[in-house]
Amino acid sequence: MRLALVVSVVLIGVMLAPLVPTTEAQGWEALAIAIGKKLTTLWNSGNLTILGHKCTYSVRPTINRFQLYFKGKMWCPGWTAIRGEARTRSRSGVLGKTATDFARKAFNAGLITEQHAKEWLKP
Repeated sequence: MRLALVVSVVLIGVMLAPLVPTTEAQGWEALAIAIGKKLTTLWNSGNLTILGHKCTYSVRPTINRFQLYFKGKMWCPGWTAIRGEARTRSRSGVLGKTATDFARKAFNAGLITEQHAKEWLKP
């Protein structure tokens, strides 16, 4: 999938190349910096606390049929081996869906109560 991302970036660069002024050398640098900054914000990872347990999440972009998707994973080392996973087109919504999947799996495994599950699974 990373090859598809690189190909997409190159294609976008080729399409935007005619729009960059050729008389200024800084135009290319500005375009490269802007694309680089945009690409690095697509990946995200961090920590959060769920019911007193430290959990880790990661979000990464994937490309499927020339469309950008985001794949999220969430796990809580030291508490359970359950992994929450989700794939969506929404960068802002993928973490919520990942946490919902984790809560559903944790409830089914008996790790959390029905009340805690309802808090996480609210629409």
